[in-house]
Amino acid sequence: MSIQKLEGLLANELGRVVVGADSSIRALVVALVARGHLLVQGVPGLGKTLLAKTLARALGGDFKRIQGTPDLMPSDIIGVHVFDETDRAFVFRPGPLFADVVLVDEINRAGPKTQSALLEAMEERQVSVDRQVFALPADFLVLATQNPREFEGTYPLPESQLDRFMLRIDIDYPQRAAEAAILARYGGMLTAVQTTMEEVSALERSLLAEARAEAERIHVSEALTAYVLDLASASREHTHLSLGLSTRGALALVKSARIVAGLRGAEFATPDDVKEAALWVMAHRLVLTPEASLEGISDSDVVRSLLAATPVPR
Repeated sequence: MSIQKLEGLLANELGRVVVGADSSIRALVVALVARGHLLVQGVPGLGKTLLAKTLARALGGDFKRIQGTPDLMPSDIIGVHVFDETDRAFVFRPGPLFADVVLVDEINRAGPKTQSALLEAMEERQVSVDRQVFALPADFLVLATQNPREFEGTYPLPESQLDRFMLRIDIDYPQRAAEAAILARYGGMLTAVQTTMEEVSALERSLLAEARAEAERIHVSEALTAYVLDLASASREHTHLSLGLSTRGALALVKSARIVAGLRGAEFATPDDVKEAALWVMAHRLVLTPEASLEGISDSDVVRSLLAATPVPR
């Protein structure tokens, strides 16, 4: 099974550098196979950037990194027209957005104007500059990291921006054994991160294509589609939410369930596959009411309540 093989190889390559990434592997595979963009959230210092960089290296292709800062401008990431003395004409100089894998580190430290510049790129895989349209690579993928929104110097991502990310994974503090392994591996005076990063091998592009073809063949029943629609409808009427799951989100949930089914070697998706993918797909798309936020209710809590309250088809 190509999807299962992809998961195994990716886990092996990420394991060379990142300790304790096992819980994130399945979500990463789902994003890759579905051509979806990925948002990684967690407090500083937990290895979000290292995880994204290692994944980018494992994918191969052209890699660029953008560091989110308050003074980052749209032209800094898209590119600009400059005057070429040789040709006596203005020519376009592409920015770091023109790459197969783009790491946007601390995306919510960039201003709203720059965040909005990513919308067209993420949705249509193209950018518009001075009334010209420039296509991005076919496998264009955005890996973004963000700090929790209550941290100093952050700008909350707008709802339209969050909806462009197919999945969000939350990085929490590692278990004691994993943290001990990190200190043992990288606690020397000379860090071994760069050395181990060089050991990461790029996956074969043909394997990714085979995994995508396999995912297309996995059956999704009408009953399962109705279950996803029931979840979406319930989220739009939930008392703790001012904004529920979008149609794009419902579509992402169906795609994710299909790939999760492939990860266990099945030929059809089940409600359990939807439930496994729901936190990755739904949580970041939901907007809590002010009252729910004051009560300390999280978006993940609401997703769990929706899964518990929505009837599962037989």
